[in-house]
Amino acid sequence: MFKHVVMWKLKDSAGGRTKGENARLMKERFEELANMLDGLRHLEVGIDVLHTDASADVILFTEFETRADYEAYAVHPAHQALSAFVADLRLERRVIDYDV
Repeated sequence: MFKHVVMWKLKDSAGGRTKGENARLMKERFEELANMLDGLRHLEVGIDVLHTDASADVILFTEFETRADYEAYAVHPAHQALSAFVADLRLERRVIDYDV
């Protein structure tokens, strides 16, 4: 199994929406991907509720059958479009990818 985890800090506002509105929109759009991709075993999106100085605003957990399945996800047109959308919303992005 291959896991891909991403955390974002978002701008206070972007695209005419607040940080909270953008976080919810990101969650909705990532969850739509769950039914579109083969090899994606699990997708979960969390939105921070404590808002500490150390907090990220949104986190994405994904599990794939194989690394090749993740690589197919990374270049999938729906994922590419969503990545471009998120790039306009974020201040910071952190990623970890690992095999289990």
